[in-house]
Amino acid sequence: MKVSEALASRISARAFLDKPVEKEKIMAILEGAARAPSGGNLQPWHVWVIAGEELARFKALIAERMKTTPGGEETEYHIYPPNLKDPYRSRRYKCGEDLYATIGIGRDNKPARLMQLAKNYQFFGAPAAMFFAIDRDMQEGQWADLGMYMQSIMLLAREYGLHTCPQEAWARWHSAIREFVGMPPELMLFSGLAIGYLDEAHPINTLRTDRAPFDEYVSFRGL
Repeated sequence: MKVSEALASRISARAFLDKPVEKEKIMAILEGAARAPSGGNLQPWHVWVIAGEELARFKALIAERMKTTPGGEETEYHIYPPNLKDPYRSRRYKCGEDLYATIGIGRDNKPARLMQLAKNYQFFGAPAAMFFAIDRDMQEGQWADLGMYMQSIMLLAREYGLHTCPQEAWARWHSAIREFVGMPPELMLFSGLAIGYLDEAHPINTLRTDRAPFDEYVSFRGL
């Protein structure tokens, strides 16, 4: 698969088949992704992979905690900037509306929207999941490195016939995750990621988000 094909076919999958992912594939993806760019070769990423009975146990733990704390915990960082301005605010709003439209959930159907939102915390049925953390001493440049590492995982997953969904929503359960995986206190949870085989028949996976026109974000000088 060409890189361009991996980029074009990558989506944030929100419905997966009940089919295990081979450990060998996950290992190859994670090892390959380690060639991602890293300023000063710091390689600031830390990863935990859970699947099988351990994943089932973790999801049961979160489901139990959601009974008393449905909104999760306060995040340790802002997933989105406070008072998000346009055009970013409008893009985020439209993305949400387009997503719910694929599964026929109207704007006023808040119970159904909350039920769909809660599927984040079941990894949308994916058979395997990852958590990513970064040392608290790291700065913006190293957060960018971690993002590039995750992007490399998502593209390599396509080469292996898999799909993914990066999930910063897991930042709302950082304490629960820390306890479950034994994350050292000097590390901060950044994101989760669902990985598995795509359920191609599920309508939610038909979503293809918009991209801004080229000339809105690119300027040429001397070319």
